[in-house]
Amino acid sequence: MAIPPLVAPGPELSTEQKARYARHILLPEIGVEGQRRLANARVLVVGAGGLGSPALMYLAAAGVGTIGVVDDDVVDASNLQRQVVHGVADVGRSKTESAAETVAAINPLVTVVRHDLRLTSENALEILADYDVVLDGADNFPTRYLVNDACVFLGLPHVWGSIYRFDGQVSVWFAGHGPCYRCVFPDPPPPDAVPSCATGGVLGVLCAAVGSVQVAEALKLIVGQGDPLVGRLLVHDALRQTWDSLTVRADPDCPVCGESPTVTSLVDYEQFCGMPGASDVPDGQEGAVPGFADVSAKELAQMLAERESGDRTFELVDVREPGERAVVSIPGSRALHLDRFRDGTAVDELPADTPVVLLCKSGVRSAEAAGLLAAAGRTEVANLTGGVLAWVRDVDPSLPVY
Repeated sequence: MAIPPLVAPGPELSTEQKARYARHILLPEIGVEGQRRLANARVLVVGAGGLGSPALMYLAAAGVGTIGVVDDDVVDASNLQRQVVHGVADVGRSKTESAAETVAAINPLVTVVRHDLRLTSENALEILADYDVVLDGADNFPTRYLVNDACVFLGLPHVWGSIYRFDGQVSVWFAGHGPCYRCVFPDPPPPDAVPSCATGGVLGVLCAAVGSVQVAEALKLIVGQGDPLVGRLLVHDALRQTWDSLTVRADPDCPVCGESPTVTSLVDYEQFCGMPGASDVPDGQEGAVPGFADVSAKELAQMLAERESGDRTFELVDVREPGERAVVSIPGSRALHLDRFRDGTAVDELPADTPVVLLCKSGVRSAEAAGLLAAAGRTEVANLTGGVLAWVRDVDPSLPVY
């Protein structure tokens, strides 16, 4: 479906701009006028991570005049396998700072606006209102629903991408022209039902494939050319190297963009997705759940030393995926996947008269396992708060993190 150009043409192009963007100008669908629209456009990229990396670089190369980037994270060594906007020298730096520097090196003619913060219900509308298009590279469901709802309320197109392992998805959500994200995905999955890339992994180059499609869609919307992915969901399988297009439609009963909306303002999206809000979780207590004991990484180290000397007996159980354990594990732990706790088989596999300490990456999945053990009648159950990340931070910094 054709959509009129989102952005009016900016000032006449300079000689430098004409030389830089000559290959665009040669395209009849873009030409000088289209390039002036790009130079006048404002695009917000949510997340300077896997999808945001290629998006930021190609938006800059294309000559989009103002590029905003939202991220409150810092660059980690584990990011470098796919987040190509960052380099080795950027580890430990703010992602927005690193990304802005890379964009400036690609194209000093564009302006980068850094938003060094976490997008929330309190700030989303104010931030997004300054832009013509939002490109969503978020890696969590609360942010995806937040961006969608804010875009619906502001009348903005929302170029969405998602990646996991070898699979990618792309669409353009644009209420009034087609479905919004909630029309197709009305309810978030249960917490941890869909593992993140941080726990399930992702093929690094998949980010480039999906992120570049997102940029192509943003450019088409800005200049008003082609058939944007409004009402279509593009699905990519990198293992089979296939792209499939699925038709998706607006839901007249959608709570946000439907005929009688029930969501008319931004809500608490962590609560909507069944996750604890940041303000509800004390620092360092990401896995803490009432009803069973919590142990810190330093306490666990002492417990393991006592177990080694024969002064203490307990089972240390790692509920993570095999690939996660291959990256980093706590010595002396045994593997018992979270699914075994969910189907009840883990209860019979653990000695009934032996205390159990559970761990995962950050303490969330192991807290679920601990709760299931406690519900099954086990009384000596504990959870490692902060998970293996806390162990590396507080006990053995020589170990890798992911």
